[in-house]
Amino acid sequence: MSDNSEKRPSTRKPARRAASDLSADIANEIRDSIIDGRLIVDARLPSEAELAAQFAVSRPTVREALKRLAAQSLIRTQRGASGGAFVNRLSYEQAYPQQVTTATLLLSMNGISFATACEARFALERACALLACSNRTDQQLDALKFEIERQKDTFLSDETFCQSDVSFHRTFVDCACNPVLSYQLAGAIEAMQPLMNMITYTRRSRAVIVDLHSAILDALADRKATSCENVLDELHSYTLSLASPKS
Repeated sequence: MSDNSEKRPSTRKPARRAASDLSADIANEIRDSIIDGRLIVDARLPSEAELAAQFAVSRPTVREALKRLAAQSLIRTQRGASGGAFVNRLSYEQAYPQQVTTATLLLSMNGISFATACEARFALERACALLACSNRTDQQLDALKFEIERQKDTFLSDETFCQSDVSFHRTFVDCACNPVLSYQLAGAIEAMQPLMNMITYTRRSRAVIVDLHSAILDALADRKATSCENVLDELHSYTLSLASPKS
């Protein structure tokens, strides 16, 4: 006798996945192929129709996947008979904006304290001091001098002074001549520092900032990493003091 209690296979069809989920899966699969070298730089991707057949999805879903990849600068599209989607060569410079945006969102959404952000930023900058003093170029020293001269202008607006402050420290990081470091610190400098400036700009002394920046420039010019680190320590302490409530 057969056991009537035996479970029969379900005849229900699995729920269809949303097109957005499918496009994300396709984008991730193509992205993985680019990262692990199965798709090389300048390689042409299959057409939309071919990708739709390959992944068993509609062409609009494929189109959305390609938009995701283009937004990450992983592919570029060309029009015409010889056009299509091609694997892009992603540079560090192209990746900076995404790094800065991510860092800004993380700071603003997670309630990172001023002291924590300040500690992280200056620890990262100090890590660049030795390489910056060893590898800086005369052109970079000139760029730092230019920002210091801008900061001495008493008619400079607060907004422009803050922008110059960010440019100075971004150039300092670039003095290490290490694109990996520059990329990693892009978020620290271009996301953390503007937030710090918003808190401290009304209380800080421009003269003190100019003096400290000039001391950093002197240390770089003389290739004295220890002196450079010491000045960064001073700037760290001064920045923290600006955010502390007055007694």
